[in-house]
Amino acid sequence: MVGGSPSFSVGIEEEYLLVDKETRALASDPPKEFFETCVKRLGAQVAHEFLKSQIEVNTAVARSVPEAAQMIAELRSVIVEIAETYDMAPIAASTHPFSHWSEQGFTEQERYMTIAEDMQAVVRRLVICGMHVHVGVDDDELRIDMMNQMRYFLPHLLALTTSSPLWQGRKTGLMSYRLSVWDEMPRTGLPNAFDSFGEYQRHVDALVGAGIIQDATKLWWDIRPSARYPTLEMRISDVCTYVHDAAAVAALYVCIMRMLWRLKTHNQRWRQYAVMLISENRWRAQRYGLDEGLVDFGKGEIVPFPALVEELIELVREDADALNCTAELEDLRRIIKRGTSAHRQIETFEAEQKVHPSENDAIALKAVVDQLINETRDFSGIKSA
Repeated sequence: MVGGSPSFSVGIEEEYLLVDKETRALASDPPKEFFETCVKRLGAQVAHEFLKSQIEVNTAVARSVPEAAQMIAELRSVIVEIAETYDMAPIAASTHPFSHWSEQGFTEQERYMTIAEDMQAVVRRLVICGMHVHVGVDDDELRIDMMNQMRYFLPHLLALTTSSPLWQGRKTGLMSYRLSVWDEMPRTGLPNAFDSFGEYQRHVDALVGAGIIQDATKLWWDIRPSARYPTLEMRISDVCTYVHDAAAVAALYVCIMRMLWRLKTHNQRWRQYAVMLISENRWRAQRYGLDEGLVDFGKGEIVPFPALVEELIELVREDADALNCTAELEDLRRIIKRGTSAHRQIETFEAEQKVHPSENDAIALKAVVDQLINETRDFSGIKSA
């Protein structure tokens, strides 16, 4: 901590699905040369994921959200460029519109083979991608305290990022079907509140000591203290198809973190709510995204999402100014106006169904993939840090 304040550094991880440009289906077995070239260009900033048809990128530690956003745009552009040479394209979407999970193979690395053996069909269904945002808080006790309070805001972050309304060729009726798939895994969802870092560590040690997990990296909660870095890692969000949407959500997350720290310096804190109540908003975000609002438990009523966003922007405006991400924070209004990736996918799918009513949805689904390819490589609005 510098001068008593956390660093509030930012790191972003994104997972992408790789699609065959001819069929628009998932590239279930990309050539190993593709990954080798990615590693040669990006080093440790690129990694395999559990499935062969996925790839992950991660930024270096950034001093600000604009810097992190620029890094993500550059990482995406490299993946796009290399994939093009192998007739593939990445899509930043949390599910593929029509490819089936049973047709995907997992990466043959010891870690993933162990997970496959342990989790069986549950993990083999994980044809899903997410975005994780790390914020630097190097004090263990403060990190746990902030995690407890930050849980309230996680449904808001999910609603702003939804990009998984389609699954295996059908509309699911959910804006984030990814979370339904993910929640089949153990040690997911909202974490408990912990009184201290010591209490948290005792719970981790209980699972490690019993041989259930090797370490805290196997806690896959919606938010967690990173086991590798001095950060609080937000994991609930879908991956944003537009990179500038990712920047806006990252800005909101880090600004709320700073707001919570600011309250603490005045001996104040955000009111704690039971997991039961927060889980209701989590479901509403998963089911409706931005469309039906979330419960404000202080007011005891459902508040429309546009009003919630305006409240959040005002709540953290001074934090955005201090962290040099006011423009990114105000970009939340663009998400409200235009909708998330899930909205656009549904609109494209339904419009193409009307044009091609007798094509068994195949043309409509491919049109959604084309849209995702184009939006994933749209870096407009990302300014130099």
